[in-house]
Amino acid sequence: MKTSMILLSCLVWSSLTIDSAIASEKSVDTKAEPSAPATAARPEKKTSFDSVEERRIYQTLQQEKEGLRLEKKLLEEKEKELKTLEAEVDKKLEQVNLKIENVKKIKADIEALLTEKNIEEQKRIKELSKIYEKMTPAKAAITLASLDERLAADLLANMKVKSAARILDNLDKATAAKLSRTFTITTTE
Repeated sequence: MKTSMILLSCLVWSSLTIDSAIASEKSVDTKAEPSAPATAARPEKKTSFDSVEERRIYQTLQQEKEGLRLEKKLLEEKEKELKTLEAEVDKKLEQVNLKIENVKKIKADIEALLTEKNIEEQKRIKELSKIYEKMTPAKAAITLASLDERLAADLLANMKVKSAARILDNLDKATAAKLSRTFTITTTE
């Protein structure tokens, strides 16, 4: 695009230089003839030429002028199109940024809710472990054996060590081993 603009300015400059040369030749001719009116700043279209070469140069310049005019018009249209596209892209980018902000806000809300849920679960597990601690070890062992391993391990983790040991002592060896493994995994996480 930069090259096109340089080329365009060079062609316009050369065209204006030739037009001014033609105009100065006319003004020299008109100075020689005192009865001719003064020429305007912009030369009029010439219809008669003194030589074939002058006509050819004039036609070439007119064609170049027309080509430059069309190219300038195309460049202006392209520039308008680019500005429109740029505005559309900016608008879409703004919409995407708003959606990202909304997603971040929703994510933060979800994380806060999950944290709150985990706190509530831990609170309930602690309360439930106190209940199991007050039960007889045999009854607590029977009930813990029927629970989910993770929950049972969490309950044992929240009990006093002596109470947990008594309950594990009342469980069958396989169940006690599974709960011990789950308890170990849970405490390392």
